[in-house]
Amino acid sequence: MRKVRLDDLDSRMGPADHNVPLTDALGVADAALNYYELDAGDSFSYGLHSHQNQEEIFHVLDGTVTFETLDVQQAADPDEEPASTEEVEVSAGELVRFGPGEFQRGVNRGDERVRALAVGAPQDAGDTEILRECEDCGETTTQEIELADDHSEIHAVCEACGAVTGRFD
Repeated sequence: MRKVRLDDLDSRMGPADHNVPLTDALGVADAALNYYELDAGDSFSYGLHSHQNQEEIFHVLDGTVTFETLDVQQAADPDEEPASTEEVEVSAGELVRFGPGEFQRGVNRGDERVRALAVGAPQDAGDTEILRECEDCGETTTQEIELADDHSEIHAVCEACGAVTGRFD
């Protein structure tokens, strides 16, 4: 058995105001576990994304999260019309599950701070594909996530043109 206090653990850099990885702290072997606090406009992730092998479950403890999802079939075929997105709100006390390969992004679009737990299984997510709007390309493109040279922030970088599409500290 392991017991930890959230207040004793460090938050990591990223798109959420507060993101505490709990997997190692609790010695979890077969799943990933993270605690989040999102201010207005914050997100759980760097963009619309999918994990090849991992399903994700989000339990919203406080506030409301708007999840944007993407039609995977349309996203897989570049000759198709732009993929359609759907939004679903998940409020305090509710849970939502996304299967492996499903594109999603959760954002706090309200004024109330969001607190949530995220569980991913298996722990090894496999390849993760991240999509963001690239102004230089004029479209949504796949992204790489990189630590800035001075380690002060994380960058989302367009794979097509190399432009930085997001900065997270």
